[in-house]
Amino acid sequence: SMTLLFSAAMAGASIVLKLPYFGPLLTLGVYFGLLFLTTKLRNSAGGIVCVFALTGFMGLTLGPLLSVYLRNMPNGSELVMTALGATGLIFLSLSAYALKSQKDFSFMGGFLMVGMIGLLGVIVMGLFIDLSAFQMAISGGIVLLMGAMILFQTSAIIHGGETNYIMATVSLYVSIYN
Repeated sequence: SMTLLFSAAMAGASIVLKLPYFGPLLTLGVYFGLLFLTTKLRNSAGGIVCVFALTGFMGLTLGPLLSVYLRNMPNGSELVMTALGATGLIFLSLSAYALKSQKDFSFMGGFLMVGMIGLLGVIVMGLFIDLSAFQMAISGGIVLLMGAMILFQTSAIIHGGETNYIMATVSLYVSIYN
């Protein structure tokens, strides 16, 4: 929850400061660099600093996108708050289901990997080809895939598949962010 709050604070700062969109190459470069550093330092106190750097940066990159909705759409604040509320409710519900049912969702690993690769391929194609007709389908696919990822990761934490709290935090954060 602290990483989510820090990320939200950084998104708010990005909106207030009117930071520009960083572009896909810079955003992905810094994201993967911080993710690599977090993974490398996952067994030390430096890993905690890296987690906050990663989540803070992701909040900064979310600010310009939120600004577009808040400033340019008449119901922008309603859209942002609805998305925030729905995300929180979905995460709470899926995590509660994984905790309450004690079901092991490790069987979903292969499906999730194939789904991630497939969606990533479609997203990369969308950078070069106009796939505007498929944007809603892509968004729906990401929502379903990240929902399944939350079940998978929560189950891994419960059943001992993920024992490093730093990596557990990062994996759940990225699923919520997506």
